[in-house]
Amino acid sequence: MDIGDFSPRKPGKLVLIPEGGYAFVPDPLPPTANLLTTDVVLALSEAEAELGRLDGVASNLPNPEILIAPFLRKEAVLSSRIEGTQTTYSGLLLFEAGEEKPNNADAREVANYVRALRHGLAVATELPISRRLITDIHGSLMQGVREAFTRPGEFRDRQVYIAPAGAPIGQARYVPPPVAAVDECFSQFEKYIHSDDMMPLLIRLAVVHYQFEAIHPFNDGNGRIGRLLIPLMLCMKRRLSAPMLYISAYFEQHRSRYYDLLLDVSKNGNWQNWIVFFLKGIRRQARDAIMRSRQLLALRDSYRARLTTSRGSSKTLMLLDEIFVSPVITSAHAARTLSLTWPSAKDNILKLVDAGVLSKLDLSGKSTFYIAHRIIEIIDKVEALPEDDIDTRSEQGAAAVTTSSMMD
Repeated sequence: MDIGDFSPRKPGKLVLIPEGGYAFVPDPLPPTANLLTTDVVLALSEAEAELGRLDGVASNLPNPEILIAPFLRKEAVLSSRIEGTQTTYSGLLLFEAGEEKPNNADAREVANYVRALRHGLAVATELPISRRLITDIHGSLMQGVREAFTRPGEFRDRQVYIAPAGAPIGQARYVPPPVAAVDECFSQFEKYIHSDDMMPLLIRLAVVHYQFEAIHPFNDGNGRIGRLLIPLMLCMKRRLSAPMLYISAYFEQHRSRYYDLLLDVSKNGNWQNWIVFFLKGIRRQARDAIMRSRQLLALRDSYRARLTTSRGSSKTLMLLDEIFVSPVITSAHAARTLSLTWPSAKDNILKLVDAGVLSKLDLSGKSTFYIAHRIIEIIDKVEALPEDDIDTRSEQGAAAVTTSSMMD
């Protein structure tokens, strides 16, 4: 890390570390810079409007899980992809359904992300955003994943750094605080989260995300935990009634820009560009989630009409909703969900096959899997970005930036 790249406006200090060179220790929040510039206020207004519309979709659903589950998985896949995992949305569904091998490390990490966010939402009714909650979520995220190194649920015990894979610390793009400074940095981080700062919530989220990434408190999983905190805090602060915002899609599409802007805050105190980028991501992904939600709900209505016309039973309609939650299913899964015998569950699945909702997957193994291709297509398809959301800076080389000796 070249200390000559850090200007006097940097929101922190550079300290010598035993490993050689310097580490960056961020100043306590809030930032001293003026954050409410004209560009930030405009981006905030647009993001707030779209987020409000998204919450309207989520709050009016009789069964919110039919949208919560697909979007949770989408966020998990894309947030993990930023850190180099290769699991697809369909691959995650197959892993959850039991088809993918249990030793599929990438799929396990992505499934852990889903579990970690659900766990965080469940315990957040009893715990505030705190070290205890965040380490608890980290324990869920990293369970069964290189545990001797990742130390699930524990702060890091070594110096980490961001560099091209395999590069020494001297070639690091960024070196976060030394281990001895992590506790104090995180204590100040907690104090800010629970302070009476009157800054709008979405701007606070942008600031909190930067600060968490700057501290980098874990050996592994920092990026995913930092991104996971965004929907978690939106739900805890009652700005969203369900975790349907998957901002990692925006970060993943603009990966180099995402990393560069976070680093520019550390080097130059350039909060404005980072916050505007973050708010554009909120706006873009809220709008995208609204569009996909409407498509899913329209598809559900058309399927229900088709099944009603063909005199599908109430159990078949219940199974239809479960298909939106779990688009890859087996007869055993259907039997558990509907409290039916295996033959009755199979009969209801075949009704959905006849109605064109499900297709049989040709896979080897003892279980027969059925898949709802159209549901997966709506969630997983790539949508073209409007011109004002496209960052014209090159995304070349984004995949080359990883954390050396420790993943995200």
